[in-house]
Amino acid sequence: MGTALQNRDVNRFRIAIADDSADVLVALRLLLKPAGFTVAEARSPGELLALVRREEYDVALIDLNYTRDTTSGGEGLDLLVELTRLDSLLPVIVMTAWGSIEVAVEAVRRGARDFVQKPWENASLVTILRTQAELCRALRANQRLQTRNELLESPLAANVIAQSAAMRPVLELIQRVGPSMANVLITGEHGTGKEVVARALHAISPRAARPMICVNAGSIPEALFESELFGHVRGAFTGAAADRPGRFELADQGTLLLDEIGNLPLAQQAKLLRAVESGEF
Repeated sequence: MGTALQNRDVNRFRIAIADDSADVLVALRLLLKPAGFTVAEARSPGELLALVRREEYDVALIDLNYTRDTTSGGEGLDLLVELTRLDSLLPVIVMTAWGSIEVAVEAVRRGARDFVQKPWENASLVTILRTQAELCRALRANQRLQTRNELLESPLAANVIAQSAAMRPVLELIQRVGPSMANVLITGEHGTGKEVVARALHAISPRAARPMICVNAGSIPEALFESELFGHVRGAFTGAAADRPGRFELADQGTLLLDEIGNLPLAQQAKLLRAVESGEF
């Protein structure tokens, strides 16, 4: 009985919904849960982006108008672009009470899979969401298979010793995590291939065409820590004769490998953690 329930939960579609109206969120939750969806709710674009950064969803349903304005759809269109950037396979359905052909065309142009006007028709909305969620799962499965084949066939794979049963979960984890935008902590003894794993992750990621910057964080003098990682502007301190980008900026849109972070003083670890978690410096 417990196993059957667990499997049924796994098979439910995961949907992320963003709308600034509590009544709309309640109505959608009551409609979609019995239809086989696990629902995550957000009241703003920022909340939805935080959900998508943490978890993988099969479909997203977003309002086009939030508290900043009520008619233009600008906030929703901007959210649509950001969602597409975060997860190119995530199908996004947009909805608004202020529907128009112009807004619908613009939403589709920016990557929306469909357009729904409030008040929606229940059966039609469920059909649209289920169709897009099924397509998303198929595309993700195909991407995972392709990623696995590319990893196994690439020249880099020859450098990953993966004959033993103990290494198979490592390869599988690389295959799952590599295509995502997740931060990754790689642990292991000296000489076990942590940097090889990092380069494999970079090679199968959407950032593969961008630079991979490697930094031995433990070897950076404490006085130069912020300048080396976050950069500085001319005149920031004595001897700063020109602007200098830090390693985070050099790795923008690429991959940053921070080696030996355990050797950093705690104060520097706190600064580093904030930058990694927030994506800002």
